[in-house]
Amino acid sequence: MALSNPYQKYQQNSVTSAAPEELTHMLYNGGVKFIKQGIKYIEEKNMEAAHKALVRAQEIYVHLSETLNTEIELSANLKKLYDFIVEQITRANIKKDPAILKQILELAEDLRDTWKMAMEMARG
Repeated sequence: MALSNPYQKYQQNSVTSAAPEELTHMLYNGGVKFIKQGIKYIEEKNMEAAHKALVRAQEIYVHLSETLNTEIELSANLKKLYDFIVEQITRANIKKDPAILKQILELAEDLRDTWKMAMEMARG
């Protein structure tokens, strides 16, 4: 029987014990991470790894879009933003164009940072 990786166990515990707002922040961090990986792999000409990283980034933003609370007015705008990000990641993945990803990266980082500030303000 193989021993489980302590880091993976820690990550799993972090996710299962996190508050909903922390989970959203983790997703934003993951989106940024996978977009950065996509850029790096395209620049290194590792197209298979780039594709995998970009698909993971897409999955994150699709999930964020699908889990929006539609009763909140801001959700409609966030959905459009997430859809735009997914569309641009798809375009960049097809063209293997890091320039598109670099533009989206700025937007992804802004979303993540804004969410973090909002969490901190809500906590007081």
